[in-house]
Amino acid sequence: MLGDSRPYGGGASVAGSVHKAAVVGKPIAHSLSPVIHNAGYAAAGLDGWSYTRIECAAAELADLVAGLGPEWAGLSVTMPGKEAALAVAAEVSPVAAAVGAANTLVRRPDGSWYADNTDVTGMVEVLTEAGVGAGATVTVLGAGGTARAALAAAARLQAAGVTVIARRPAAVAELTPVAHTLGLALTAAPWSEAVASANADVLISTVPKGAADGLADTVAWRPGTVLFDAIYDPWPTPLAASAAAAGCRIVSGLDLLLAQAIGQFEQFTGVPAPRAAMSSALTTAYADRP
Repeated sequence: MLGDSRPYGGGASVAGSVHKAAVVGKPIAHSLSPVIHNAGYAAAGLDGWSYTRIECAAAELADLVAGLGPEWAGLSVTMPGKEAALAVAAEVSPVAAAVGAANTLVRRPDGSWYADNTDVTGMVEVLTEAGVGAGATVTVLGAGGTARAALAAAARLQAAGVTVIARRPAAVAELTPVAHTLGLALTAAPWSEAVASANADVLISTVPKGAADGLADTVAWRPGTVLFDAIYDPWPTPLAASAAAAGCRIVSGLDLLLAQAIGQFEQFTGVPAPRAAMSSALTTAYADRP
């Protein structure tokens, strides 16, 4: 089982200096990450810290990182750059290496970069808060990048096993070496079996918006099931609304967005994240979005 990795924060110790961080990806204008991080800086009294957005395709990431000055403390990496982030780092955390993707780049004291994946630690946190414990059975809908993070989270939570349900068998096959590295028992199932997915203790939906809507009226929910739907806009999804009506515990992509940002904040700054302030800022910004 892979452990947490938070080794390189600490820029906050330089009094009166300027520190920068940003979320990078393409498209990026919609990202709420600046709201979360900047609220954290303000609440923690981190004067001189700022966080912004940078439009950046995966092929452009290496040049972007190479051109950043010493004031840059970290980058949050979103799609499509999570795999490319591994290549620009001098060191990669075990969990990011196992998953094959990093959403976090942290500047080290020697100027090099460290790659980590706080999607995994964030997912573990929100699922634990929802009552998921060791020995749970987990079903994952989808086999993309978020599904990889879900496998790593399941391994950390000591799941009894994971079933991956996806439309493309080849995509599930690509997850087999990931599961092997994580020491996780993986079972593949066709999309036709998705209607039975709520038989698991935990159902993690990682599919794009609308892809699981058709299951909302056909899944036979167990009240004890925890549903984590990685989507947060629009919310609730039909799947989440259906599960909530059946008495299931619900975790949203918005919960994960906050949790993974908190992990990044602490690695970038080296100080504890002011969770309440960051959560409040995210809730307000989400409610006020166009």
